[in-house]
Amino acid sequence: MEDYPLKTLEIVCLGSSLALSGLFYYIYRKKRKTVDKLNDAPQLALDEELANLLNQAPGKCLQYVVIEGAVQPIGEPLRSQFQEASVGVIQKLVLREHKLVWNSLARTWTDSERVLHQRVNAVPFNLVGSGQAAVRVLCPLEATGPEMEVIHEKFHQATYGFTDLIGQYLSGEKPKGQLETEEMLKVGAALTGVGELILDTDRAVKLRPPADGSEYFLSTGDFEALRLEQEGQALVWRALAGTCALAGVAVLLWAARRYYRRLQVKWERERLRREFERLGTRGGGARATSPSSSAASGANGGEEEEEGEMEPLENACVVCLSNPRSCVLLDCGHVCCCFSCYQALPQPTCPICRQTIKRVVPLYQV
Repeated sequence: MEDYPLKTLEIVCLGSSLALSGLFYYIYRKKRKTVDKLNDAPQLALDEELANLLNQAPGKCLQYVVIEGAVQPIGEPLRSQFQEASVGVIQKLVLREHKLVWNSLARTWTDSERVLHQRVNAVPFNLVGSGQAAVRVLCPLEATGPEMEVIHEKFHQATYGFTDLIGQYLSGEKPKGQLETEEMLKVGAALTGVGELILDTDRAVKLRPPADGSEYFLSTGDFEALRLEQEGQALVWRALAGTCALAGVAVLLWAARRYYRRLQVKWERERLRREFERLGTRGGGARATSPSSSAASGANGGEEEEEGEMEPLENACVVCLSNPRSCVLLDCGHVCCCFSCYQALPQPTCPICRQTIKRVVPLYQV
C-alpha cells in the first residue's frame, strides 16, 4: 500500500467528487432538456379557436404547450379558515415548530425548524380566457408550483417556567414557538400552465401532465419568468457538476505530484548509490596493503580478532551500531553512518545535525 499513489482519504474524496459530479450532471441534463422543451413549446391563446385547433391535431392532443388564463373554480371554492373574504382553489395549511439547538462544535445556539402538520386541499378549477373559452386543469398537485399567496401567518410564542429552562439546557433544545401559515391560490389569479393539452369527448379542453414524462408546470408568473427560472437552475447544477469534477481533478493532480516527488527521491537515492559504488571502486587501490603488512596482520590476526570480540568498534555507525562508518554526508561533512543505514533513512537528513543531505561520498580508511 505504500507504493500505491492514492491514500485512503484521497480515494474517498475522489470517489465522492466523481459521484457528486455525475449526479449533478444528470440533474443538469434533465433541467437542460426541460429548458429546451420550454423553448420549443408553442404558446396558445385561450380562446374559442383552441377547441377547433385540438380537433384537427393528431389524436386530438398537443403534447407540450403553454397556456395562460385566470383561475376559476368548478363549483364551490375553498374558503380561508382565518379570512372569510379569501377564496381559492388550492389551500395549504402548515404548522412548523421553531427551536434553538445547541451546537457543540460551534459552541452556540442555532435555529432549527420542523413541520409538525401539513394539509393541502384542492377543488377542480379551470383556466378561463376571452369569451367562454376554458381549460380544465387536471392533477394540479402533481405540477411544479404554483407559488401561492400567504394569506395568514401567526407565530405562537412558547411559554415555559424555571424547571423547563433547566430541562432545555440539559437537553440542548430550547423551543421558540410554532408558526402557523395558510397559503392559497386565489380565485381570479393569473396562472400559466405548461403540459399536455387534450380535447375530451364532450369537447372539453383539458390540461394534464405530459404522457412522455416531461415536467408539468403551473406558475403564477408569466412564461418568460418561468423559462428564465428553469435556465438559472440548469446553470446552477452545471456549475456544481463542474466544481465537483474540478475537485476530483485536483485530487488526482495532488496525488500525481506526491508520487512524482517520491519517484524523484527514489531516483536521487539510486544515483547516489551508483556514485558511491563508482567512487568506492575507484578508491579500491588506496585500500590495498603490502605483502609484509599482510603477513604481519595475518600473524597477529588471531589476537586482533579476539580483541575485536571483546571491544566494540570505535567508529561504529550511529544508527545500527554494528557496521563501520563508511560514508561522508555532504554538505555538513559528518561521518556518522554506514551506507546501508543512509539508504534506510526516512528523510534525506543528517542523523547528527538534521541538515539536508545533498551528496554522499565513500570514506577511505588506509
